[in-house]
Amino acid sequence: MKRLKVILFSRYSRLGPSTRLRSLQYLEELERRGIDVDVHELFPDSYLEGLYGGSPQATKYTAWRYYGRRIAELLRRGGHDLAWIEGELFPYLPYGLEAMLSLHARPYVVDYDDALFHKYDLSPSPVVRRVLGRKIDRVMARSACVIAGNPYLAARAEQARAGRVEIIPTVVDQLRYDTVEHGGRAQPVIGWIGSPATEHYALDLRDVLLDVCANGAARLLLVGARPEVAAQFDGVAVDVLPWSEETEAQLIANMDVGIMPLRDGPWERGKCGYKIIQYMACGLPVVASPVGVNADIVRHGDNGFLASNDEEWRQGLRQLIGSPELRARQGRAGRHRVEDHYSLASQAPRLAEVLRNAEVR
Repeated sequence: MKRLKVILFSRYSRLGPSTRLRSLQYLEELERRGIDVDVHELFPDSYLEGLYGGSPQATKYTAWRYYGRRIAELLRRGGHDLAWIEGELFPYLPYGLEAMLSLHARPYVVDYDDALFHKYDLSPSPVVRRVLGRKIDRVMARSACVIAGNPYLAARAEQARAGRVEIIPTVVDQLRYDTVEHGGRAQPVIGWIGSPATEHYALDLRDVLLDVCANGAARLLLVGARPEVAAQFDGVAVDVLPWSEETEAQLIANMDVGIMPLRDGPWERGKCGYKIIQYMACGLPVVASPVGVNADIVRHGDNGFLASNDEEWRQGLRQLIGSPELRARQGRAGRHRVEDHYSLASQAPRLAEVLRNAEVR
């Protein structure tokens, strides 16, 4: 079998979760399967650091510099068998320009782990909706294959008449995650992991969390939120810690229950449930909103609870807080689910097959 040469046009480098999880974590496994990937990110880590570090507007003005670099890479690159594109080549550029430039990246597969198309077709700006509303559909339609992280994204690709659509969920390297031993703490820890961009979902659950943690029944651990969020949970024990790739697995292992609250909207239905998968990889039971793929990952009563309203959230969390045995049983079931379906080991062979089949289409 010949070695396959793939050029990856990612949106970010390792600091970007979507890039790290959907492509970069697979590179060693793909190389072992005869697929060599040459990585070219659009935005470097310094861009994301500025975006989340207090100067988002100034950072956005530097984006055009990186667009120029990508154009130069497209024009000079050759010799690859297949291009692998994360979402689109040029955010917010009209499809006509992207299509012209993508001639140098044919054939290509395109990968989605969120509802990127809704940034355009549901934009509050009528100009964006008019100019870019169908852009992602056209990118999908011209691809050799659309790789979708969940059925919601796959359905959009099929609606766009993509020639081929494959669902590959977002996964973890299960070897990085140690399973927890339940029952060792007198005060169980309810944990959430995310970023400043998603902390509002945790804050939506504020009243419920204050109730179930009252009188020392449990404490909170929020990973990746802004430090000032702690003030929103006055009266209960709460730790707000920074996220890093190096410490995330260890921090999750300091939790007893993982939570993933979501609003039920089009953008949320496109999410891939990665927080849930991380919690389960550590052997944690979860409580999650039954939105999008969450309802597929969580088997209610087996590896966690699905909660549609505040009372269901209170009930699920209180059951888990009060029973180390229940936490342990559901945690084991979650870990098995990750190993079988949401792990790097289970999905790397499928991704390699998708890339090889796309190249010969």
